[in-house]
Amino acid sequence: MNSLVMFLIVGLVAGWLAGQIMKGKGFGLVGNLIVGVIGAFIGGYVFDAVGIASYGMIGAIIAALVGAVILLWVISLVKK
Repeated sequence: MNSLVMFLIVGLVAGWLAGQIMKGKGFGLVGNLIVGVIGAFIGGYVFDAVGIASYGMIGAIIAALVGAVILLWVISLVKK
């Protein structure tokens, strides 16, 4: 239960930060949570593929943030 709450907090923070970085392309509280959680998976995959290790809460947020930014960028390409 505790790790699920931490995963959701990481996803929410990463989704919100990605929305700010991508100039307001966020999707509200629930949408940012979903973007952050999906971004965590994408970021973990990208970090593994490149050979970057992330540790602790800050590392998880950074990996999820990178993944969420990539996800928002792809969504913005598809919307055009």
